[in-house]
Amino acid sequence: MSNPAVYRFNSVIVREPARSVVNGLRADDRGDPTYEGVVAEHTAYIQAMRDAGVEVTVLPALEEFPDSIFVEDPALVFPEGAIVLRPGTETRLGEAEVTAPVLRDMFETVIDLPETGFADGGDILTTPKAVMIGLSARTNQAGAEALQACLAQLGRKSEIVTTPEGVLHFKTDCSLLDDETMLVTARLAASGVFAGFKTIIVPEGEEAAANALRVNDVVMVGSDFPRTIETLEKAGYNVVPMKTTEIGKVDAGLSCMSLRWFDPRR
Repeated sequence: MSNPAVYRFNSVIVREPARSVVNGLRADDRGDPTYEGVVAEHTAYIQAMRDAGVEVTVLPALEEFPDSIFVEDPALVFPEGAIVLRPGTETRLGEAEVTAPVLRDMFETVIDLPETGFADGGDILTTPKAVMIGLSARTNQAGAEALQACLAQLGRKSEIVTTPEGVLHFKTDCSLLDDETMLVTARLAASGVFAGFKTIIVPEGEEAAANALRVNDVVMVGSDFPRTIETLEKAGYNVVPMKTTEIGKVDAGLSCMSLRWFDPRR
């Protein structure tokens, strides 16, 4: 059986936000989020996932890890199996250790990234052609090359690319809209990494909207970015606006809050 499109999902893992989320990491300090605000955004996110047709597994909050709501960074998941990553921030390494047993319960194949480097899930973009691994402050060359070997074990092709200077994660500046189209910032588009794709450039001033999320037949987009939403709707996408104001204060976007895959057993 051929694999479904890379944005076709029936299974999602999320983790409840801890009260400590207000102390989450941030490169650009725009003030602390409120716990209640993060919970509201996360609750709406879970409902949007269910509305999109996926089964959601909700893991308990981890107070000792303020950023643990962002489950995408310590792991990668595919129909073929999962990979336990090594986040590029020391305070988040323990998240991978806590997540690993959950993945071993849910996947027949789970591979651990070797302790030779670091890789954050926020730097990994799965496309129909290959898995793109963006080098950044959180993913180094050793981690990227080790991840390539792990992906090869799952039968996945990959390529290493470069994240623009000053951008936290590769997917901060891009997301997959369909099999051949990317939503991308002007600075990342200029790098040429998406030469084989059609691109839609987010309007100036709405760069954070580039971290959208295609799930089955909908594209989730931050509701604070009306011009991007209008652009995508005019292009024919079924857009679901999602509030991201509070999570945005801790350097996060829509892709960060879930691990998504198609489980062929369901």
